[in-house]
Amino acid sequence: MLDLEATRRLQEMLAYDAARQAAAAAAAAAAQPKPRRRINIADVPQFQLPSKSKQPASPVHQPAVDWQQIVEQVRRSGQLVTGEQMLTDTFRRKHTYLRISLTERCNLRCTYCMPADGVELTPSQELLAPAEVERLAKLFVKAGVQKIRLTGGEPTVRKDLQEIVARLNTLKPLGLQTIAITSNGIALGRQLPGLVEAGLSLNGLNISLDSLKAERFERMTRRRGHARVLQSIQQAVDMGFDPVKVNVVLQRGVNDDEVADFVELTRQQPINVRFIEYMPFDGNVWSTQKMVPYREVMARIAERFPEGLQRHQDPAGEVAKNFSLPGFKGSVSFVTSMSHAFCGDCNRLRLLADGALKVCLFGANEVSLRDAVRGGASDGELAAVISAAVDRKKAAHAGMEVLAVTQNRPMITIGG
Repeated sequence: MLDLEATRRLQEMLAYDAARQAAAAAAAAAAQPKPRRRINIADVPQFQLPSKSKQPASPVHQPAVDWQQIVEQVRRSGQLVTGEQMLTDTFRRKHTYLRISLTERCNLRCTYCMPADGVELTPSQELLAPAEVERLAKLFVKAGVQKIRLTGGEPTVRKDLQEIVARLNTLKPLGLQTIAITSNGIALGRQLPGLVEAGLSLNGLNISLDSLKAERFERMTRRRGHARVLQSIQQAVDMGFDPVKVNVVLQRGVNDDEVADFVELTRQQPINVRFIEYMPFDGNVWSTQKMVPYREVMARIAERFPEGLQRHQDPAGEVAKNFSLPGFKGSVSFVTSMSHAFCGDCNRLRLLADGALKVCLFGANEVSLRDAVRGGASDGELAAVISAAVDRKKAAHAGMEVLAVTQNRPMITIGG
């Protein structure tokens, strides 16, 4: 049962949002490496980034490996790779977490995710179909992937989202443990019961919310809907999701004054507030001045909550630094991609909506698994292509200043 004070706070925010929306509607109406290569790909050309200017140009997405050459080599040699080989890079990192972006479309226009002038979206017929998502996911799960997170864009804008979750749910006997989703919460509420029935894990829900203030939310997202996001969070708590993860991208001078208010949400509810450092992607006008390092955020929390943050024992591959306050039901986490990178323990890969495999969030090298699938590659040949791409993963991504002028995709087309 929720604490009365916490419930009152949420009800007040919902009532305030409803009043603002009614007024707005009325106004509108009036007016370390182990040297090995499992497949000889030395002659496969790598994508070379062009010279960088201070303002990154739009990226040219060329593959890190040529899937056709890999498939041809496999067919000539008959040499295949095992599941462990497919998911293990040359730095002995084994990848057990796959993030699958289902769409590049979104019903919000968040400033740190979507360039102000929009992005050129991939035609729908070039996105992965549900059967293709299932086939590729099955290949990864059989090789050792234990967790799959569905992202976007905004995954709830896909009409076949529940079908995709149900297809992934059939992979649990093969070793899949968690089916998770990251949503902005706008349209999540009406879909959540069906998604749970289809197989969504009750520990696998992330909802993005960068402000508890409706007016600020609308400025940051360029859209309305604050009340619906709050309702989705409350609904998820009521349905038994534990924890309900709330993603907060902090920007200095924009929403960093709300840190304590977000922490307060964890007092009486199983909410995990995740403060994410502002990261550079094409078109989001990133700067070091906007980025709030996690240690600064921790210091602010310590000032407001003198009882002190207590560190959790984080599992291997965990990207967040996790804490809680004594007596609080929820927790507070910090995703420190910029100030304290966690590349050495990285266990995740990304399959983009257009079928590109991206082995590092900040890497521009990609290989199209969609093209390989539609080009007739067998599962064994696909495993070889994935293995070759994983072997190209670097030990660590570059520093903040280099990333700021390095070509990459806009965040909305990556999926986080």
